[in-house]
Amino acid sequence: MASAEGADPTPGGSPSAAVRLEYHVPQGSTLEAGDALWFSIEGMPPGWDEVKVTSPALQEPITLAPVKKGSTQSVQTNEAGTEHRIRSGLRPGTYPVTATSHGRTVAVARLKVAAEDSAQIGRFVIGPRDAFPGSDTAVSLRPGSDVRVVLTDLRAAPGENSLTVVSPIFEGPLTIKTDSPDDPGCKCDDGGTVYAGHARLRGDVPEGRYTVTVVSHHGQQTTKQHVTVVGRPVTDGGPSWAVTGGVAAAGLALASGGVFVVRRRRSRKADPSARRQTRQ
Repeated sequence: MASAEGADPTPGGSPSAAVRLEYHVPQGSTLEAGDALWFSIEGMPPGWDEVKVTSPALQEPITLAPVKKGSTQSVQTNEAGTEHRIRSGLRPGTYPVTATSHGRTVAVARLKVAAEDSAQIGRFVIGPRDAFPGSDTAVSLRPGSDVRVVLTDLRAAPGENSLTVVSPIFEGPLTIKTDSPDDPGCKCDDGGTVYAGHARLRGDVPEGRYTVTVVSHHGQQTTKQHVTVVGRPVTDGGPSWAVTGGVAAAGLALASGGVFVVRRRRSRKADPSARRQTRQ
């Protein structure tokens, strides 16, 4: 859910903080071109009957009405089986939204729209294969150690069941896959598409901080992680990590610029009608 303070339907139509326009999406608060969404409005005066919501980002205007006569709660007056969406092919950016009642502006908001079919990374972690990925323990990997790589994407590209991970710490490219035995089954990944795999670090990697890169969405999205390598190469029977005061190998450092909490995987065809009367 996202919202913006709006306006009373005063004679001059000037916004005030009494009316609140909110938009809702089936999952989280990130919108992209083609996504379904619905609106609600609060704070309208008694006797209001209709509000029109318009934006250059919307496929068509959206009409809001009271849930019942005299109600302060609103409902979209969609035809059965229909839903409203962000225009497909829309460029990423922030777009204005205006709510009017009988020609007067009653509320305004802004929609932040991401690129269509962009990734939404929940986490991208690398750590010892025999430890749970994402641990808060500060560790650094040792050369020659076995590691597990896990990436979660809430908006995985359709049909993309594997990704390639590259880094100078590996002997060669690493393939991480869906339905992998290396998937840790963490609740924090619930609903996201999880890619996982394992590899052995090069035994001759000098100590230092290295970049791990994965390209997804058929070459359109690049996400980077950083990991610290320290200590002597691993020998049989030795631990694959060294506890240090430095950077945690499992820490999240996304070059794509966002940190997200992954919940249920959103359906692009989700029908939000069942939630129209639910206040978020």
